This record gives sequence, structure tokens and C-alpha cells, in this order.
Amino acid sequence: MTDATRRIYEQLLVTRCQAGDAEAFEELVGLYHDRIAYFVRRLLGSGRPADDVLQEVWLAAFRGLPRLRSPAALTTWLYRLARNKACQDLRRRRVWTELDDAALPAEAPDTEPEFSPEQAAEIHRALDRLAPPHREVLVLRFLEDLSYDEIAEIVGCPVGTVRSRIHYAKWALRHEMEGSS
Repeated sequence: MTDATRRIYEQLLVTRCQAGDAEAFEELVGLYHDRIAYFVRRLLGSGRPADDVLQEVWLAAFRGLPRLRSPAALTTWLYRLARNKACQDLRRRRVWTELDDAALPAEAPDTEPEFSPEQAAEIHRALDRLAPPHREVLVLRFLEDLSYDEIAEIVGCPVGTVRSRIHYAKWALRHEMEGSS
């Protein structure tokens, strides 16, 4: 199935959900559950079960789908729901910290660290040690392959801030990886 065909099919499923089709919702959950679960687990960090947060995400999705104005916005909307529920959980546990984007230089340096595929397990361990806002942008960009615009909409900040966060998150990840070597 091509990307365009998949997007059209998902939009059709959203429309069916909005018309009250429970089977369409089950299919949407089937299409997105693993991706959303991975994202939530990464935001929560290791050692924290994601089941309760995931249940809250899917309940909010079920309740909110009838009000979703644009079926094309499904992916971004689901990730924003997942982010909000995970952040609520982290705030309850006093783990979530906001980044002070004003403290970052206006221009990111031209050089960025590169990571090889062989470093995947090490990267996943290091991701767990990053601040949640850094984890979220790296997961959304490099593991979920979302655009900067989509990430900006999910995390609620300008695209330039997303670019800056990704840059500094990569450096933080590199620092964590070098520290664990």
C-alpha cells in the first residue's frame, strides 16, 4: 500500500469512526497501537509501565474522534494526545521538566553528530537517560519519521524551536552515549 493510499484509507476509517463504526475504531487502534505505545514508553522512560497511559490515550481518542475536524490530521492528533497523557503522568510523578529554549543559542552549529545503525541498542539505552522533551523530539523525528511541521504541532512550539531541540537532543544523546562507553 502506498503512503497516499494508506492516508486515504486512514481518513476513511476516521470518517467511519465519526459515524459510530466501532470496527473502524478497532482497526485504527490496530494500525497505530504499536507506534503510539513505543512513543509513550520512550517518553515515560524505562521502568515505567505504559499500559495505564495507553489506555487513557485510546479512551481519549475514542471520545475525541467525533470532534476531529480534519481526518487528515489523525496522526498528529494521536501523537499529541499520547504526548499530553504521558506528560500528565510525568508531571504527576514530578519527572517532566520543560526545556528553557530561550537559553539555547539562536543558531545551531552546522555540525551534528552522526549515529550508525550498529549503535541502535546503545542509542535506546541512552534515550532513556535524556530529559523527556529531548526524548520526544528524537523519537518523533527519527523513529516515527515525522516532519518538523508535524512535530511542532504535536509538541506545541514553532518549527525553529523543534529544529533547535532536535539538534541539542542529538548532542545530549551523543554525550550520554560517550559517558556510558
